[in-house]
Amino acid sequence: MPLRLDITSEEDTASAADTLERETGSEGLTGLVNNAGIVVPGPLEFIPIDAFRQQIEVNVVAQLAVTQAFMPALRRARGRVVFIGSISGLFALPLAGAYAASKYALEAVSDALRMELRAFGMPVVIIEPGQIHTPIWETSLARGDELYRNAPPELETYYGGPLRGLRRRVKRGMRALPADRVAQVVERALTVRSPRARYIVGAEARLRAILKKVLPDSTRDAIVAKALARL
Repeated sequence: MPLRLDITSEEDTASAADTLERETGSEGLTGLVNNAGIVVPGPLEFIPIDAFRQQIEVNVVAQLAVTQAFMPALRRARGRVVFIGSISGLFALPLAGAYAASKYALEAVSDALRMELRAFGMPVVIIEPGQIHTPIWETSLARGDELYRNAPPELETYYGGPLRGLRRRVKRGMRALPADRVAQVVERALTVRSPRARYIVGAEARLRAILKKVLPDSTRDAIVAKALARL
């Protein structure tokens, strides 16, 4: 039963929850996958605050709102909740600070909710992919172009080179891992008896997770700066 909704709309979310209640009845909902997300790219110095708020609203606040709305149905089935996070929620990169902030926040939401629902036998999982081929890359390019058009000239002075490099990286991201790699992990998280708290997807994501754990901040920053210079 497909439902179309704007997850940032309280009315849409409530209507979807009501429809779900009628359709599932006493059986409830066995699983909820929070998959919506946007990317607001660019240096934090120049990202419009309204755009930053939208980044947090879509990627964090709306995820919790949907989860709250569907919680009665999830409780009846002792269902589980899956969040689609990102390795950027563990390892932030320059020029993607707004997106990383939203994914770091989603990590906290997932951790707290997992512990809160543990006593009720309701698993909560977060999946942390690296670069995955989805339409988010095309939309992030469009958002970046809009930022560039409306930004003051200092944006080009301070960040022009890195931003052009980021654009090339984003275009390469369109040839990243296929989305079905993540879908396979989502299926596992929804069906195994005891799912992990988190699943890292892709070699790039695993490498970034390792670097985050083993390297001091200064060394990691230097590696990222060199990689950015080569873009």
